[in-house]
Amino acid sequence: MRLSAKAEYGVRAMAVLAFYYRGGPVSLRAIAEQEEISLKFLEQIFPDLRRAGLIHSVRGSRGGYMLSRSPGNIKVGDIVRAVEGPITPVSCLSESGEEPCCHRKGDCLTRQVWEKLRDRINDVLDEVFLSELIDLKPAEILK
Repeated sequence: MRLSAKAEYGVRAMAVLAFYYRGGPVSLRAIAEQEEISLKFLEQIFPDLRRAGLIHSVRGSRGGYMLSRSPGNIKVGDIVRAVEGPITPVSCLSESGEEPCCHRKGDCLTRQVWEKLRDRINDVLDEVFLSELIDLKPAEILK
């Protein structure tokens, strides 16, 4: 199982905004260049982040994007869910209110393992805040 590039790049872009949090707006072009991400791809990700209330835009010649709240109040899970939607390793765990993918919900022998997986993934993503990402040095990340 793998998260999409959209989720990975969304987290990386938000880490850049967290790093420059007190310095004012950051342009998408600057983020794209720093992180070596396609500008067009970032343009597809940022509306999702804005709709989720994680960022806001500033217009003008010195405009760009800023976090809507401090990096210590934004979880990596918030970002991933903003760009990916609910994390569901199998379709029958969808949180969209749709019917389960099959009639076996009550009798499914494997459902509990998929629920555990979903819960653990969410727990890990929700344990890490943007502030922690920018506080870590690359050498510390590898430990």
